[in-house]
Amino acid sequence: MRRIFIIRHGNTFESSAAARRIGAATDIPLVASGHAQAERLAAWFAAQDFPIRRLHSSPLLRARQTAAAIAAATGHPLDGPLPWLNEIDHGPDENQPEAQVLARLGPQALTAWDEQAIPPQDWKVDAESRLTAWKNWFAQKGEGADLLVTSNGAARFALLALGLPLQNLKLRTGAFGELTIDETGATQLIRWDERP
Repeated sequence: MRRIFIIRHGNTFESSAAARRIGAATDIPLVASGHAQAERLAAWFAAQDFPIRRLHSSPLLRARQTAAAIAAATGHPLDGPLPWLNEIDHGPDENQPEAQVLARLGPQALTAWDEQAIPPQDWKVDAESRLTAWKNWFAQKGEGADLLVTSNGAARFALLALGLPLQNLKLRTGAFGELTIDETGATQLIRWDERP
């Protein structure tokens, strides 16, 4: 049986900072609380009793730092970044205060993104290629666990690729989802948006 863990990187802003919409065009590191989240993820995965088959991240620094913490704790080397795990491009909303993004797009557009992965106007998402990449990953054969460290914008397409939409597709920072795939190819969502 394959187990696939979809892991969101740790915080890139401290809780006291104003929220900003950060995507693929803003490559920033984890902050102290983000490193703490990465260490909690690392400790959780190190304590599990399953073989890690692969550990990949997106190319962004925040994802690579989170994956590096998991690699250090589990002893499984990083298998390198995968471009299709990269965050989406928020276009004109990239690195803008969340209040400004909300004012430009309206709450319905952001709700449609969170619940159905319908991209707001002018965001660059390329949903079809993301869905194809996730489907191809899920179709691979083998045993063991795949750990994929990514961002919220990319993670949501994993569920859509499998026809497993939830009420809310968001994955919080420092949280993960788990899916299993049996020998017949049947997929089961075990958990989503869980923090260790």
